[in-house]
Amino acid sequence: MIFLDDTDKKILNTIQFDFPLETEPFRKLGEKLDISEEEVIERLERLHNEGAVRKIGPIINRRGVGGTSTLVAATVPEEKVDEVAGYINEYQEVSHNYHRPEKFNIWFTISAANRERIDTIIKELQEKTGLDFIDLPTKKLFKIGVKFNIR
Repeated sequence: MIFLDDTDKKILNTIQFDFPLETEPFRKLGEKLDISEEEVIERLERLHNEGAVRKIGPIINRRGVGGTSTLVAATVPEEKVDEVAGYINEYQEVSHNYHRPEKFNIWFTISAANRERIDTIIKELQEKTGLDFIDLPTKKLFKIGVKFNIR
């Protein structure tokens, strides 16, 4: 469990949907939260190192910019999970990769410029691992944003 004081909570609640798009975003965050730029940076580094923050970056609507994406699932022998996850994570187009305790125990998302690139990645993964991957393209998007109210 990660300890969060009130300032950590304010930072986490703010950066989810109100991250300043400026040349000095951490200074602007500090002004908004009444702390220094240095403190914002130090706290975010600690929160990242402790696992509370995975990444700070934009969420690009791949379809909106002409690309495509898909969800992929595979059944991977438990003794090969780390090896297969390593292969999957070599691709910059993979944004999420999860190990689940089910028959299909590896799930990941591929976002690419076109369908051909997705097909190439899946084919390469099949060749590298000898496993079958199930391609589950989006039929209808219901929700894109999630905000966690950190208290």
